[in-house]
Amino acid sequence: MSLQTYERQLSRFAPEILSILRIVTALLLLQHCFTKFFGFPGTMTAPATFSMIWWAGAIELVGGILVLIGLFTRPAAFILSGEMAFAYFIGHAPKGFYPLTNGGEPAVLFCFIFLYIAAAGAGPWSVDATRGR
Repeated sequence: MSLQTYERQLSRFAPEILSILRIVTALLLLQHCFTKFFGFPGTMTAPATFSMIWWAGAIELVGGILVLIGLFTRPAAFILSGEMAFAYFIGHAPKGFYPLTNGGEPAVLFCFIFLYIAAAGAGPWSVDATRGR
């Protein structure tokens, strides 16, 4: 099989893979707000109400659910992308320049994945796609 044939076969699945990327990314993000608010999975104690960490958890909870089901995906993903950039520059960058050493790799990846989803949309397996039909 030639490389071009292989690429054509893979590109047929790009819309569905976008949906899978959106769903998996949202599920991974929801772990962060669940540990903030419910201590699961993890051992974090609940943040003080209306603190910066509480607001981050609230944004992650609402935005994560919206992105997970694919409802208002573009604006939700854009807000989450901004929140992840904010999290990186507030929580990680002061610890060092390199994301590998400051623990910021997940925040950077989340930021750019959500930015991509904001630009590309939710994909075919979403409430947005169903509403558009």
